[in-house]
Amino acid sequence: MFTKYGYTTIGITAVISFLIIVLAIFLNNNIAKISLIVVAVLLICFTLYFFRDPERNPPQKDDVVVSPADGRVLFVKEVVDDKFVNGKANQVSIFMSPLNVHVNRIPITGKVDYLEYFEGRYIAAFEDKASDLNERQEIGVTSTNGKIFFTQVAGFVARRIVNELNEGDDVKIGERFGMIKFGSRVDVVAPMHWKPKVEKDQNVTAGETILFEIIK
Repeated sequence: MFTKYGYTTIGITAVISFLIIVLAIFLNNNIAKISLIVVAVLLICFTLYFFRDPERNPPQKDDVVVSPADGRVLFVKEVVDDKFVNGKANQVSIFMSPLNVHVNRIPITGKVDYLEYFEGRYIAAFEDKASDLNERQEIGVTSTNGKIFFTQVAGFVARRIVNELNEGDDVKIGERFGMIKFGSRVDVVAPMHWKPKVEKDQNVTAGETILFEIIK
C-alpha cells in the first residue's frame, strides 16, 4: 500500500524511469545501457519504498500518547512550552531517516485547537536547535486528559511538509494526517502529568509505540 501523499511523485518518477530505460535501449554501449537501466529501476524502487504506507493498530485508549512517526528517539527531556501546553512539559523527539515510513499519524484522540506553520532553515534534523530554526508545522490537540503539542520539522534533506489538518478538526489516535518527505523529525510535547515511556535511541512505530502514559 502506498500513501496518497506520494502519488504525484511516484507518477513523475515512473515517467522519468521509463524514459531512461527507453534511452538505454537505443544505446550501442552495453555497459552504459545496463547502467542506465539499473539506475532507472533503483529510482522507481526507492520511490515506491519511501512512499509505502503499512496499516497500523493503534491502542484504543485515552490515557496514552502514541508516536506520530516511525524512527529513532533522539532524546527525552524536560522543557517549558509557552505555545500550547503553557508550562513545564516532557518532550520526545523522533528522527526519521529516509528509510523510515514517513506517513505521520495522530498521537491522541481529541480536537485540533492550534495550527501554525513556520518557514525556516534546513539544518540537520537531529540537531537540537532544528525544532526552533527549521521549517515546521506545529499542531496542538486538546484531549480529555489535557493538551498535547507536536511538530513536524523539516530536515537537511526534507523540503516538503504535508499536513491535512484544520483548526477545529476532531481527530482520532492513529489516524493519518500528513508526512514529511525525505528525512525529517517530529517533536511531541506533553504536560508533566504524562510519563515518558521511551528512551533515547529506541526505535518507535507511528500509531503504535506508546510515547507517554498518564500518571494516575
